[in-house]
Amino acid sequence: MAEFLFWVLMCLFLCPCVNGSEEAKKRYPQEPPWRIHTLFSVECQNYFDWQTVGLVHSFRKAGQPGPITRLLSCTDDEKKSYRGMNLAPTFEVPSMSRHPKTSDWYPAINKPAGVVHWLEHSKEAENVDWVVILDADMIIRGPIIPWEIGAEKGRPVAAYYGYLVGCDNILADLHTKHPELCDKVGGLLAMHIDDLRKLAPLWLSKTEEVREDRAHWATNFTGDIYGKGWISEMYGYSFGAAEAGLRHKINDNLMIYPGYIPREGVEPILLHYGLPFKVGNWSFSKLDHHEDDIVYKCGKLFTEPPYPKEVKMMEPDPNKKRSLLINTECINTLNEGLLAQHAADGCPSPKWSKYLSFLKSNTFAELTKPKHPTPASLELMEDRKPQEVTYEAEKPHPKIHTVFSTECTPYFEWQTVGLIHSFRLSGQPGNITRLLSCTDDDLKQYKGHDLAPTHYIPSMSRHPLTDDWYPAINKPAAVLHWLNHAEIDAEFIVILDADMVMRGPITPWEFKAERGRPVSTPYEYLIGCDNELAKLHTRHPEACDKVGGVIIMHIDDLRKFALLWLHKTEEVRADKDHYATNITGDIYASGWISEMYGYSFGAAELKLRHLISDEIMIYPGYVPEPGVKYRVFHYGLEFRVGNWSFDKAKWRDTDMVNRCWAKFPDPPEPSILNDTDKDIMQRDLLSIECIRTINEALRLHHERRKCQDPNSPPATLNSDNTTTTTEVAYSRKFGKVDTSYTVKSNKAETNTSRELSEPTRTDGGFRPLAFWLVVLWAVSGLGFLAVLLCLFSGHKGKGTRGRHHRNKRKA
Repeated sequence: MAEFLFWVLMCLFLCPCVNGSEEAKKRYPQEPPWRIHTLFSVECQNYFDWQTVGLVHSFRKAGQPGPITRLLSCTDDEKKSYRGMNLAPTFEVPSMSRHPKTSDWYPAINKPAGVVHWLEHSKEAENVDWVVILDADMIIRGPIIPWEIGAEKGRPVAAYYGYLVGCDNILADLHTKHPELCDKVGGLLAMHIDDLRKLAPLWLSKTEEVREDRAHWATNFTGDIYGKGWISEMYGYSFGAAEAGLRHKINDNLMIYPGYIPREGVEPILLHYGLPFKVGNWSFSKLDHHEDDIVYKCGKLFTEPPYPKEVKMMEPDPNKKRSLLINTECINTLNEGLLAQHAADGCPSPKWSKYLSFLKSNTFAELTKPKHPTPASLELMEDRKPQEVTYEAEKPHPKIHTVFSTECTPYFEWQTVGLIHSFRLSGQPGNITRLLSCTDDDLKQYKGHDLAPTHYIPSMSRHPLTDDWYPAINKPAAVLHWLNHAEIDAEFIVILDADMVMRGPITPWEFKAERGRPVSTPYEYLIGCDNELAKLHTRHPEACDKVGGVIIMHIDDLRKFALLWLHKTEEVRADKDHYATNITGDIYASGWISEMYGYSFGAAELKLRHLISDEIMIYPGYVPEPGVKYRVFHYGLEFRVGNWSFDKAKWRDTDMVNRCWAKFPDPPEPSILNDTDKDIMQRDLLSIECIRTINEALRLHHERRKCQDPNSPPATLNSDNTTTTTEVAYSRKFGKVDTSYTVKSNKAETNTSRELSEPTRTDGGFRPLAFWLVVLWAVSGLGFLAVLLCLFSGHKGKGTRGRHHRNKRKA
């Protein structure tokens, strides 16, 4: 009976024809409006056979419309012993692994060569409108409909391959007449058949051309860590598309490498397992199975990953947990496909196991039901703030760690909430750490420990030697302390200020940071780099760069530099003779920007010259440059939209974090903006985006705190710190009003604890309430005397009156 049930289940896996499963029929009860065909390219090897099984199985399971075809490249000798002809609908193409003219061994060329051969010789190619081209090492999670993901004739959709640096250098100039059209794309390709017919021959010829250009195989030209020209086919595609005049709509959400964390709100529909990934102590790498004949060994599967229940116990962070579940889904779908293939090949039913039971369970079916792109998944890089780049399949990028410095004050608490929220949205790789500088007394009372991953630093706001009050020195002091006391495995450090909102990833590979060559943003007002201030405080004034705000620096450079940053800050701060505005550019002439000069002079001492990018950071209120996708808002200055304005300095003493539902005044709706001046409109849209992001961060923070009555109107604070909506927190247990969280005016906030505990003092006169209390007391006394007189006025009357009095009291 058990064996019968097993075969029934296997039939259910295999019954859907290759033109799509029941899910596709539900989605398209009639024929889709256009004909779709899915292609992938492989060779006659065990390595590609198990990948084929996984891809074809996921194709059926996802409900992808239209047929799928495997372009199979085999030599005559390989074909004689090949066992996998039944694994997928197949179109055989001549192998070009060994180039027929040059004898160059380069199997990757089979992909464009196979597509060209299919277009020229397949009858199916004559009945197609749209083509989806995938790699074999992929798992489809949901239907990929070209027109639904934004593809148009002349505008294919593709995934982002940011490591194709040859699109930005001499490689593109050498191999295409239109280097400005070179797109860094690959992996997922969805295009109209007419575009493919134009592109395919160029794809092949440009692949041959780049492959033969051995003089430019080096890593600095191609990004290929092996310097062997292995990614020539990828450049062949990009250069061929540029020659054909095809500009891609680039999407970096639809496809994800297992091991990476999807953005919040994004549902990837394609898993590309080109890199090793792990869940807990379990791991998987496709390269470990290069010769694995797992397809042909009955009952053999890849090592089972942890179960979903175990994964949920491993990771508290919901987005990281979702990433781990996607990792297990990838390998479980591969194993499910292998089980189905073994059954189709006539293997005996495997012995029962907990894992097999799980793969056949409703739980697994529910977890792996077809996914559909969310609105966030469909966002194109050209239409939104740039976010996490897709990583190179052959080489992970260097690790990054992001840090920012704060103190134990309400001012930095709400900034921390905003920055951490935006960090999570931005797709910034790596971890983030708050460097929190507090005195011992401040730390005892501090409530914001859980706002961010934190490294604690002794406060230097009051300098231990000079007694100078200068909180800005905590930034270099904190970085130095963190370097000396934390275990850091990152290669590059990104340093931000707390009053920033991230809009996209800030990565060393995109902005060309290297060891000995940090990247930063321009601070042109640091005029001290051009006058005697630099000559006084650095031996190399010519190396002084006017930079700050965002810093990307190699860890080795930072370890050499951090102590100098601190020392130069102390040195400039002590040089009070040169605080003047005409020397420093500080409008207050108070030495407040000494830390910024400490940075520039310290870097100059080491001759660390910066790459200065004005495309990383923008101040809200500034007009953006057309086409620039800024990665960071730095809201250090007041900005306004119409009559609405925001100035962070006005919220220095306002506790936005511990007051339930507190938020900043809402900016105007974008719909009411005047679009007459496009520059002004873009400026205002960015300003609105900045404050909305911070308010959304506060809302989510209050939700996590389980603030009461979340459906009531939030307490919106005005710039004078008064409320427009009364806010009260209620005690869960007793239902009493807790006035300790009531939002007060700025004057009341300076001594909140005293106001709540001490009675209000008067000028010595009676208030109306006190007067009426005295009157009430006198009347009560007279009434009591009258009652006593009535009680002793007679026996009969006494009894009656007594009973009547008692009845009145009961009532």
